[in-house]
Formats: sequence, structure tokens, C-alpha cells
Amino acid sequence: MPFRKIAALGAAADAARRFARKNPEKTQSYLDKAAGFADRQTKGKYSSQIRSASDKAGKAALGDDEQRA
Repeated sequence: MPFRKIAALGAAADAARRFARKNPEKTQSYLDKAAGFADRQTKGKYSSQIRSASDKAGKAALGDDEQRA
């Protein structure tokens, strides 16, 4: 992957983290909606994996102390 693409992805990830830290409720809502969509599309077959990925994404974006239980 060319360096410019990697730099652009890094900048986008930083912007997403800043948004998540400033708007934890919205971020968690978006993660829940995305997880629900993925769960419906897979007809519940991968529910535990989807929930785990959503939880890890929330922890990465919001930090462990801001993650809801």
C-alpha cells in the first residue's frame, strides 16, 4: 500500500478517535446499530463474534474507562 494511502487511513482513524472521545454516546449508538445490522444480515449466526468485535471497537475508540457495560 503506498505511503499516501496509509497516511490518509491514519488521519481518518485519528479523526474517528477524536469524534468518539468527544461524543461517546453517539459512538456507542453507532457501534450498536452496526452490530445489530451485521447480526441481522447473518441471521444471528455470528452474534457472539459480532458483539465481541463491537465491544473491542468501543474500547479502542472510547477507552476502557468510558466503555459502557
